[in-house]
Amino acid sequence: MTTCKRGDVVLVEFVFAEGTQKKKRPAVVLSSDAYHRGRQEVILAAITSNVHRVLPGDTKIEKWENAGLKFPSLVAGIVQTMRTDMIEKRLGTMSDKDFQKAQDNLRRAMGF
Repeated sequence: MTTCKRGDVVLVEFVFAEGTQKKKRPAVVLSSDAYHRGRQEVILAAITSNVHRVLPGDTKIEKWENAGLKFPSLVAGIVQTMRTDMIEKRLGTMSDKDFQKAQDNLRRAMGF
């Protein structure tokens, strides 16, 4: 099991919305330490290298290399809960500025 914290970029197998396919992709941890202490899951937002299509809830990552990503990327407005033992590895951590922008866009997309 990989230990992670809010803002960490991790590698996981994300399940597509229709539930029939999976794809290994980076994701950012959204859930707090308090959430992690009480559960064996994390709340994640998918990360994609498709930066040419920015949809509601999406956020371009300015410092993508510092986050451990291989390509320019964005946090997608695709949120999923996953067991901690499904995290393959930690890749890096998003900058505070990038993470704050992603949180703000996700909040707006969810109406919070």
